[in-house]
Amino acid sequence: MFGFKMIRKIINLGPLIVLYYLSISEIDSHFENYFEILSFNIQLIIIYFWVLKRPEALGSGHIFFAGFINDVVTGFPLGLSSLSYLIVSLVATYVKNMTVNTRITTDWFTFFIAIFLSNLTLFILLSKFSETAVSATEMSYNTFFTLIFFPFFWFIISIWILVQLNHYIIYFY
Repeated sequence: MFGFKMIRKIINLGPLIVLYYLSISEIDSHFENYFEILSFNIQLIIIYFWVLKRPEALGSGHIFFAGFINDVVTGFPLGLSSLSYLIVSLVATYVKNMTVNTRITTDWFTFFIAIFLSNLTLFILLSKFSETAVSATEMSYNTFFTLIFFPFFWFIISIWILVQLNHYIIYFY
């Protein structure tokens, strides 16, 4: 019984661990070394999906702190990534409260709105209040590839949730 509860807690902390790891490692920018335009933001996908499907897995404080960590790693002014992450979280919360049943098409469309607002805010604040050079082309490539990879990660995380639920059901029968 104790072993199952401990494994269950670790599995429930999985999204939080992955979010912090991605914020610290900056893994999505390593692809730019191989392909010039391939850059996507896995953190936004994780935040959107988990706030939409299981909001108790990621709290706003953790999302904000992961953004601070990302700002330190990338060299952005403190708080910009946090604001960007919280905008995605806000859109996901709104979609969760306004819809009864979501599908991948509705999630994908509303994720487009969330990432557009998030990147627009990030771009405006970076260009107006920072010395950091960011081009609109790079941000549009990042947005495009994040949208392209969204269904792939949507299916992976959905399978993770199904396995988690099946493990939970099998244990109690």
